[in-house]
Amino acid sequence: MVKRETDSATRALCDKWNQRYLSCDSSPPPASVLVENLYLLPSSGRALDLACGLGAGALLLAEHGLDVTAWDLSPIAIERLRQESRLRGFNIKAQVRDVCRRPPSPETFDVILVSHFLERALAPALSDALRPAGLLFYQTFSGEAVPDCGPSNPAFRLATNELLGLFQALVVRFYREEGRRGNSALGIRGVAQLVAQKPW
Repeated sequence: MVKRETDSATRALCDKWNQRYLSCDSSPPPASVLVENLYLLPSSGRALDLACGLGAGALLLAEHGLDVTAWDLSPIAIERLRQESRLRGFNIKAQVRDVCRRPPSPETFDVILVSHFLERALAPALSDALRPAGLLFYQTFSGEAVPDCGPSNPAFRLATNELLGLFQALVVRFYREEGRRGNSALGIRGVAQLVAQKPW
């Protein structure tokens, strides 16, 4: 279990995200690390969208035939995902859950998606939660912030190549982190992306 500082800090974080999701007219697109690597997904199995927000990733995983669970701290986000899931005819198991207090159990998922969420102490639990040959799709903000988006607190941004170090137990299948190299108007800037597989 990864401990938050206090229950009041957790409530404040929940309130912050509830307000943000209440003000969203539409869901942001799924993480590009998933969209661009869909061909790596298994044809069946259990998938988790961790810290799912409004659940664009969960919906895409369900569209590709996976049995999807989605967790987020925000009840507003989870209710909106449930509604969208029903509208599309999916059976996504969307649940309010503090993933820092209750990380996934070992060897329970064939696919785990994490998008724009960084809790470094969770990395071992995420690796353990994959079944053998399971895939982790991870995308979050890097320290080399080219576009003007993402968290202003550097603690919520990855150091260069840090994502690789957090998941050393897994086999890298795809990695992208462009930094400020070359023409910064092109490419995918300000984020690091990883697809990694648990050994058999």
